[in-house]
Amino acid sequence: MENRYTRQVQLPGFGAEAQEKLQRAKVLVVGAGGLGVPVLQYLTGMGVGTIGVVDGDTVSLTNLHRQILFSDAHVGSLKVQVAVTRLQGQNPEVAFTAYPTFLTVENAVELVQEYDLVIDATDSFEARYLINDVCVLLHKPFVYGALHQFEGQVSVFNYLGGPTYRCLYPAPPSAQEIPDCNTAGVLGVVPGLIGCHQALEAVKVITGIAAPLSGYLLMFDFLNQSQYKVKLKAKQENQTVRQLLPSYSLAGCATVRQLSVEELHQWLTQGKDVLLLDVRETEEHQQGHLARAQLLPLSRLSAALDSLPRRGILLTICQKGSRSQKAAELISQACPALEVYSIAGGMDHWRQKFGNLKLVQWQA
Repeated sequence: MENRYTRQVQLPGFGAEAQEKLQRAKVLVVGAGGLGVPVLQYLTGMGVGTIGVVDGDTVSLTNLHRQILFSDAHVGSLKVQVAVTRLQGQNPEVAFTAYPTFLTVENAVELVQEYDLVIDATDSFEARYLINDVCVLLHKPFVYGALHQFEGQVSVFNYLGGPTYRCLYPAPPSAQEIPDCNTAGVLGVVPGLIGCHQALEAVKVITGIAAPLSGYLLMFDFLNQSQYKVKLKAKQENQTVRQLLPSYSLAGCATVRQLSVEELHQWLTQGKDVLLLDVRETEEHQQGHLARAQLLPLSRLSAALDSLPRRGILLTICQKGSRSQKAAELISQACPALEVYSIAGGMDHWRQKFGNLKLVQWQA
């Protein structure tokens, strides 16, 4: 009698034994966006027994061209809740746990220790270094995927003594070096292709049907349909972590001060005299923004520097914190007498902490 896994069980070298390994596996997927969606859909379809999904973000209209698990009706809803509901319909044999939060220093150990394998489906350097360090600390392998415009990367880190993410990138980039798909753009199909490769590597790690990409970085140029592998070397100093860092914020790489969303909330509540600039693009601002925020997209900031005040307190905010950091540095250089702060974590952290409080035009 056929069942849903017949076509992969009958594969030479796979069989019932590999399928049983999938069904016993527990996989934590950090991120339910462009990379996480294809990872989740294929691991669900293939029958991974237990899947945890970590993401504190909500669905936005600009997600839909690449995050094809979601539709217009889901805009404003928590991604993990929508994803788990839809995935349960895809395969009711899989056990899901939704974690409607971002991965943090405070919750990382508690979440990761319950799983056999972690898949990094984030677009955040802070999260990526945190994932690496907690996986090294707990001796868990993790599947890495990243993309920029038409290019992508995939690897498997911390697998059986192999290289870690810090063996490839020992330290985080500076704020100016951070690529951001919100400003650089992303072709809808590219994260789908990278996510599929991540799902494949996860299956290799779980079942042992072939050697995973441990020790290699697979690089893709999808526009020219080329790919190549770079050999990685494990460095002993990166293979032991005794404790997590107090913070994985990139603030230490930057030249301007950061303000937490809690401090921003306090300042706004007190009516503090500040100029708050939202440096996201117009369509992002229209979906939902802080009532005090004035729109000045990073893409238009250089041309508007002369119009900014020369004294006082100026704050910048974006979706996740990287664009606001770049904006704050540009403003600090042009207006040295201004007291400039970037809001750490941006609108994502605000919504995590305060929901729709002091927001206007948010699509629910």
